[in-house]
Amino acid sequence: MQKVLVVTGLSGAGMTTSLKILEDMGYETIDGVPLSLLGQLVGKDAPLAIGVDIRTRGFGVSPLLEELDLLKAQDGLDLSLVFLDCDNAVIERRYVETRHRHPLADDRPVADGIRHERQLLAPLRERADLVIDTTEMAIKDCKRILQGQYALSDKKPLSVFVTSFSYKKGIPLEADLVFDVRFLRNPFYDVALRPLTGQDDQVGAYIEKDDGFADFLINLKNLIHPLLPRYSAEGKSYLTIAIGCTGGQHRSVYVARKLCLWLQERGENAQLQHRELTNRAH
Repeated sequence: MQKVLVVTGLSGAGMTTSLKILEDMGYETIDGVPLSLLGQLVGKDAPLAIGVDIRTRGFGVSPLLEELDLLKAQDGLDLSLVFLDCDNAVIERRYVETRHRHPLADDRPVADGIRHERQLLAPLRERADLVIDTTEMAIKDCKRILQGQYALSDKKPLSVFVTSFSYKKGIPLEADLVFDVRFLRNPFYDVALRPLTGQDDQVGAYIEKDDGFADFLINLKNLIHPLLPRYSAEGKSYLTIAIGCTGGQHRSVYVARKLCLWLQERGENAQLQHRELTNRAH
Protein backbone atom coordinates (compact mmCIF):
# COMPACT_ATOMS: atom_id res chain seq x y z
CA MET A 1 0.00 0.00 0.00
CA GLN A 2 1.39 3.39 -0.99
CA LYS A 3 1.64 5.95 1.80
CA VAL A 4 0.65 9.42 0.57
CA LEU A 5 0.79 12.59 2.67
CA VAL A 6 -0.83 15.81 1.49
CA VAL A 7 0.78 18.67 3.41
CA THR A 8 -0.99 22.02 3.57
CA GLY A 9 -1.56 24.89 5.98
CA LEU A 10 -0.95 28.59 6.50
CA SER A 11 1.71 30.31 4.45
CA GLY A 12 4.77 30.78 6.63
CA ALA A 13 3.82 27.95 9.02
CA GLY A 14 6.66 25.69 7.87
CA MET A 15 5.53 23.60 4.90
CA THR A 16 8.91 23.78 3.16
CA THR A 17 10.67 22.65 6.34
CA SER A 18 8.16 19.82 6.86
CA LEU A 19 8.59 18.56 3.32
CA LYS A 20 12.37 18.54 3.79
CA ILE A 21 11.95 16.49 6.97
CA LEU A 22 9.71 14.04 5.12
CA GLU A 23 12.23 13.81 2.29
CA ASP A 24 14.92 12.90 4.84
CA MET A 25 12.53 10.25 6.17
CA GLY A 26 12.40 8.58 2.75
CA TYR A 27 9.39 10.21 1.11
CA GLU A 28 9.47 11.49 -2.45
CA THR A 29 8.39 15.10 -2.02
CA ILE A 30 6.70 17.40 -4.52
CA ASP A 31 5.70 20.99 -3.81
CA GLY A 32 3.20 23.19 -5.61
CA VAL A 33 1.64 20.56 -7.86
CA PRO A 34 -1.48 21.83 -9.73
CA LEU A 35 -4.60 20.19 -8.29
CA SER A 36 -5.48 18.83 -11.71
CA LEU A 37 -2.34 16.66 -11.62
CA LEU A 38 -2.72 15.42 -8.06
CA GLY A 39 -4.43 12.16 -9.00
CA GLN A 40 -1.74 11.36 -11.56
CA LEU A 41 1.02 11.33 -8.95
CA VAL A 42 -0.33 8.49 -6.82
CA GLY A 43 -0.58 4.80 -7.52
CA LYS A 44 3.10 3.91 -7.31
CA ASP A 45 4.97 2.05 -4.60
CA ALA A 46 7.17 4.93 -3.41
CA PRO A 47 5.89 6.88 -0.37
CA LEU A 48 4.89 10.38 -1.44
CA ALA A 49 4.53 13.75 0.32
CA ILE A 50 2.78 16.48 -1.68
CA GLY A 51 2.81 20.14 -0.67
CA VAL A 52 -0.34 22.09 -1.54
CA ASP A 53 -1.23 25.63 -0.44
CA ILE A 54 -2.79 28.85 -1.72
CA ARG A 55 0.17 29.41 -4.05
CA THR A 56 -0.62 26.16 -5.88
CA ARG A 57 -1.99 26.60 -9.39
CA GLY A 58 -5.74 26.03 -9.44
CA PHE A 59 -5.91 25.92 -5.65
CA GLY A 60 -9.31 25.89 -4.00
CA VAL A 61 -10.45 24.38 -0.74
CA SER A 62 -13.52 22.65 -2.18
CA PRO A 63 -11.69 21.20 -5.22
CA LEU A 64 -8.88 19.94 -2.94
CA LEU A 65 -11.32 18.27 -0.55
CA GLU A 66 -13.11 16.65 -3.47
CA GLU A 67 -9.81 15.36 -4.84
CA LEU A 68 -8.85 14.00 -1.43
CA ASP A 69 -12.18 12.17 -1.18
CA LEU A 70 -11.57 10.56 -4.57
CA LEU A 71 -8.07 9.49 -3.59
CA LYS A 72 -9.21 8.06 -0.25
CA ALA A 73 -11.72 5.92 -2.11
CA GLN A 74 -8.95 4.27 -4.11
CA ASP A 75 -7.65 0.88 -3.05
CA GLY A 76 -3.96 0.61 -2.25
CA LEU A 77 -3.57 4.15 -0.88
CA ASP A 78 -2.88 5.15 2.70
CA LEU A 79 -3.70 8.86 2.46
CA SER A 80 -3.31 11.44 5.25
CA LEU A 81 -3.84 15.20 5.31
CA VAL A 82 -1.34 17.17 7.41
CA PHE A 83 -2.17 20.79 8.30
CA LEU A 84 0.50 23.22 9.53
CA ASP A 85 -0.80 25.95 11.80
CA CYS A 86 0.86 28.87 13.54
CA ASP A 87 -0.09 31.91 15.59
CA ASN A 88 -0.96 34.94 13.43
CA ALA A 89 1.55 37.22 15.16
CA VAL A 90 4.40 34.76 14.63
CA ILE A 91 3.60 34.35 10.93
CA GLU A 92 3.40 38.13 10.54
CA ARG A 93 6.82 38.49 12.20
CA ARG A 94 8.30 35.89 9.85
CA TYR A 95 7.03 37.80 6.83
CA VAL A 96 8.29 41.11 8.16
CA GLU A 97 11.73 39.66 8.93
CA THR A 98 12.10 38.06 5.49
CA ARG A 99 10.41 40.98 3.69
CA HIS A 100 8.36 38.55 1.65
CA ARG A 101 4.87 39.46 0.46
CA HIS A 102 1.99 37.39 1.78
CA PRO A 103 0.17 35.72 -1.15
CA LEU A 104 -3.21 37.16 -0.09
CA ALA A 105 -2.09 40.53 1.22
CA ASP A 106 -1.62 42.36 -2.12
CA ASP A 107 -1.38 46.02 -1.13
CA ARG A 108 -2.91 45.42 2.30
CA PRO A 109 -1.11 44.76 5.60
CA VAL A 110 0.32 41.28 6.08
CA ALA A 111 -2.06 40.72 9.02
CA ASP A 112 -5.07 41.09 6.70
CA GLY A 113 -3.72 38.44 4.35
CA ILE A 114 -3.08 36.04 7.24
CA ARG A 115 -6.61 36.46 8.63
CA HIS A 116 -8.10 35.94 5.17
CA GLU A 117 -6.04 32.80 4.61
CA ARG A 118 -6.99 31.36 8.01
CA GLN A 119 -10.69 31.77 7.23
CA LEU A 120 -10.22 30.29 3.77
CA LEU A 121 -8.36 27.21 5.01
CA ALA A 122 -10.56 26.48 8.04
CA PRO A 123 -12.34 23.51 6.33
CA LEU A 124 -8.95 21.90 5.56
CA ARG A 125 -7.85 22.24 9.16
CA GLU A 126 -11.06 20.57 10.32
CA ARG A 127 -10.53 17.65 7.94
CA ALA A 128 -6.83 17.18 8.74
CA ASP A 129 -5.61 13.87 10.12
CA LEU A 130 -2.81 15.72 11.91
CA VAL A 131 -2.52 19.39 12.90
CA ILE A 132 0.95 20.65 13.83
CA ASP A 133 1.21 24.02 15.56
CA THR A 134 4.67 25.41 14.78
CA THR A 135 4.27 28.60 16.83
CA GLU A 136 6.88 27.72 19.45
CA MET A 137 8.18 24.55 17.85
CA ALA A 138 11.81 23.84 17.07
CA ILE A 139 12.61 21.94 13.88
CA LYS A 140 13.69 18.91 15.89
CA ASP A 141 10.25 18.78 17.53
CA CYS A 142 8.48 18.97 14.18
CA LYS A 143 10.71 16.14 12.99
CA ARG A 144 9.88 14.10 16.08
CA ILE A 145 6.14 14.46 15.50
CA LEU A 146 6.33 13.59 11.79
CA GLN A 147 8.55 10.60 12.47
CA GLY A 148 6.25 9.43 15.23
CA GLN A 149 3.19 9.57 12.98
CA TYR A 150 4.55 8.71 9.54
CA ALA A 151 7.80 6.77 9.90
CA LEU A 152 8.40 4.33 7.02
CA SER A 153 10.46 1.78 8.94
CA ASP A 154 9.07 -1.43 10.34
CA LYS A 155 6.67 -1.18 13.24
CA LYS A 156 8.39 -0.02 16.41
CA PRO A 157 7.24 0.03 20.04
CA LEU A 158 4.90 2.85 21.00
CA SER A 159 6.77 6.08 21.72
CA VAL A 160 5.27 8.19 24.50
CA PHE A 161 5.95 11.91 24.70
CA VAL A 162 5.03 13.71 27.95
CA THR A 163 4.87 17.50 27.89
CA SER A 164 3.96 20.13 30.47
CA PHE A 165 2.22 23.30 29.29
CA SER A 166 0.47 26.49 30.34
CA TYR A 167 -3.26 26.84 29.74
CA LYS A 168 -2.63 30.57 29.20
CA LYS A 169 -0.76 29.67 26.00
CA GLY A 170 -3.15 26.98 24.85
CA ILE A 171 -3.32 23.20 24.80
CA PRO A 172 -0.68 21.56 22.56
CA LEU A 173 -2.49 20.70 19.33
CA GLU A 174 -0.57 17.45 18.96
CA ALA A 175 -1.77 16.16 22.36
CA ASP A 176 -3.66 12.85 22.43
CA LEU A 177 -4.39 12.89 26.16
CA VAL A 178 -4.69 16.11 28.22
CA PHE A 179 -4.76 16.31 32.02
CA ASP A 180 -5.46 19.46 34.03
CA VAL A 181 -3.56 19.75 37.34
CA ARG A 182 -4.68 23.25 38.28
CA PHE A 183 -6.56 21.77 41.26
CA LEU A 184 -3.25 21.11 43.07
CA ARG A 185 -1.67 23.56 45.52
CA ASN A 186 0.07 26.27 43.55
CA PRO A 187 3.72 26.95 44.52
CA PHE A 188 3.44 30.28 42.70
CA TYR A 189 1.84 31.77 45.82
CA ASP A 190 4.84 30.84 47.97
CA VAL A 191 7.29 33.72 47.53
CA ALA A 192 10.30 31.44 48.10
CA LEU A 193 9.12 28.91 45.49
CA ARG A 194 7.82 31.30 42.85
CA PRO A 195 11.15 31.74 40.99
CA LEU A 196 11.72 27.95 40.99
CA THR A 197 10.10 25.34 38.77
CA GLY A 198 8.74 21.84 39.03
CA GLN A 199 12.24 20.60 38.28
CA ASP A 200 13.32 21.72 41.76
CA ASP A 201 12.92 19.33 44.71
CA GLN A 202 11.49 22.05 46.97
CA VAL A 203 8.62 22.59 44.56
CA GLY A 204 7.98 18.87 44.30
CA ALA A 205 7.87 18.51 48.09
CA TYR A 206 5.35 21.38 48.28
CA ILE A 207 3.07 19.81 45.66
CA GLU A 208 3.21 16.38 47.26
CA LYS A 209 1.87 17.85 50.52
CA ASP A 210 -1.43 18.46 48.73
CA ASP A 211 -3.93 15.94 50.14
CA GLY A 212 -5.16 15.10 46.65
CA PHE A 213 -1.82 14.59 44.95
CA ALA A 214 -1.05 10.96 45.86
CA ASP A 215 -4.48 9.63 44.90
CA PHE A 216 -4.46 11.66 41.68
CA LEU A 217 -1.09 10.28 40.58
CA ILE A 218 -2.16 6.71 41.35
CA ASN A 219 -5.39 7.14 39.40
CA LEU A 220 -3.54 8.76 36.51
CA LYS A 221 -1.17 5.80 36.27
CA ASN A 222 -4.07 3.35 36.54
CA LEU A 223 -5.82 5.14 33.68
CA ILE A 224 -2.81 5.26 31.37
CA HIS A 225 -1.44 1.78 32.09
CA PRO A 226 -4.12 -0.23 30.19
CA LEU A 227 -4.34 2.34 27.38
CA LEU A 228 -0.77 1.95 26.10
CA PRO A 229 -1.11 -1.61 24.76
CA ARG A 230 -4.48 -0.74 23.25
CA TYR A 231 -3.01 2.23 21.37
CA SER A 232 -0.14 0.04 20.20
CA ALA A 233 -2.53 -2.70 19.06
CA GLU A 234 -4.43 -0.13 16.98
CA GLY A 235 -1.20 0.65 15.11
CA LYS A 236 -0.44 3.96 16.79
CA SER A 237 3.30 4.49 17.03
CA TYR A 238 3.32 7.82 18.85
CA LEU A 239 1.33 9.10 21.85
CA THR A 240 1.48 12.59 23.35
CA ILE A 241 0.35 13.13 26.94
CA ALA A 242 0.01 16.79 27.94
CA ILE A 243 -0.10 17.96 31.56
CA GLY A 244 -1.30 21.52 32.04
CA CYS A 245 -1.44 24.13 34.79
CA THR A 246 -1.90 27.90 34.84
CA GLY A 247 1.63 29.05 34.05
CA GLY A 248 3.34 25.82 33.00
CA GLN A 249 6.14 26.37 35.52
CA HIS A 250 5.42 24.35 38.66
CA ARG A 251 2.58 21.83 38.99
CA SER A 252 2.44 20.60 35.40
CA VAL A 253 6.24 20.35 35.24
CA TYR A 254 6.43 18.24 38.38
CA VAL A 255 3.55 15.91 37.45
CA ALA A 256 4.97 15.47 33.94
CA ARG A 257 8.34 14.55 35.47
CA LYS A 258 6.76 11.97 37.77
CA LEU A 259 4.67 10.47 35.00
CA CYS A 260 7.54 10.22 32.52
CA LEU A 261 9.82 8.63 35.14
CA TRP A 262 7.15 6.03 35.90
CA LEU A 263 6.75 5.24 32.20
CA GLN A 264 10.51 4.85 31.78
CA GLU A 265 10.69 2.58 34.82
CA ARG A 266 8.04 0.39 33.17
CA GLY A 267 10.31 0.09 30.14
CA GLU A 268 8.30 2.42 27.92
CA ASN A 269 10.03 4.57 25.30
CA ALA A 270 9.11 7.84 26.99
CA GLN A 271 10.48 11.36 26.50
CA LEU A 272 9.85 14.53 28.50
CA GLN A 273 9.50 18.17 27.52
CA HIS A 274 8.48 21.33 29.36
CA ARG A 275 7.01 23.63 26.73
CA GLU A 276 7.04 26.82 28.77
CA LEU A 277 10.54 26.40 30.20
CA THR A 278 13.42 25.88 27.78
CA ASN A 279 11.64 23.80 25.08
CA ARG A 280 14.35 21.17 25.52
CA ALA A 281 13.66 17.45 25.65
CA HIS A 282 15.02 15.45 28.59
